[in-house]
Amino acid sequence: MARLGDISDYLIAPEPGAARLTRAVTGTDQNGQAVDLNVVEERPLTIFLNGQEIVTAMTIGDYPEYLALGFLRNQGMLRDGEVIKGVDYDEELETVVVRTEGTTTFEDKLKKKTRTSGCAVGTVFGDMMEGLEGVVLPDVQVKTSDLYALAAQINRTPSLYLEAGAIHGTVLCQGARPLVYMEDVGRHNAVDKIAGWMLSERVSADDKLLYTTGRLTSEMVIKTALMGIPVLASRSGFTAWGVEIAQQVGLTLIGRMKGQRFVCLAGEERLLRDADPAQVADEPRKSRRKGSG
Repeated sequence: MARLGDISDYLIAPEPGAARLTRAVTGTDQNGQAVDLNVVEERPLTIFLNGQEIVTAMTIGDYPEYLALGFLRNQGMLRDGEVIKGVDYDEELETVVVRTEGTTTFEDKLKKKTRTSGCAVGTVFGDMMEGLEGVVLPDVQVKTSDLYALAAQINRTPSLYLEAGAIHGTVLCQGARPLVYMEDVGRHNAVDKIAGWMLSERVSADDKLLYTTGRLTSEMVIKTALMGIPVLASRSGFTAWGVEIAQQVGLTLIGRMKGQRFVCLAGEERLLRDADPAQVADEPRKSRRKGSG
């Protein structure tokens, strides 16, 4: 079982003590006693594509280049094979400018903006659903022993969530190994950071699993499928549209992963049940990490 504080498997792990991510504040509790808390910072980041301002996202401020790349990639504004000339972050101006070699189609997409159920006002665009029509996800096997191992390690990883709360986490995994753990005030931001890292590092999605602390919504399912990742798992629950889309595109959707238990509502055929749930340590009722809504 993973030890609390064991982050050796990660390529990128949370940094709950990093400067600028939290702020110390003082308040009072129910008894009128003074309390000191660390609360998550939230700051704007404006993303430009070439000379055009695309969106201002509220974010904790880490990995801004990955967030910008992933957002543009997941919105279909960066096509497969797009040559990226540069990604420039200006901390003072709180902007990221992504420059490409060719022209892009952002003008049409900006006309189709739709607000989603994601925290901190997630945004998708009308033709993202159209992009799913050509998606064929890899036919890979998912071992339940890997699912149990991942849940145990991720839930014991020191994180900003455990430090301050009010935040979502998303983890890119391969087999039983968690690779990249991103956090942000919105689950859509966290998954965009992972998409940006994969694009920047040219990492294949074929044998990956995406784990999220948040709900399995339509937005999360769409982004996961568009990234080419065949499996999406969460401690939290499902929305009906998220399940429907997962079934349509053939994505394996696993939720309510807590201790010995999980529920698969799509893509059951990928599961290899190689672990006896009775032999898995169940999660204490008062777990330190709760499923995020």
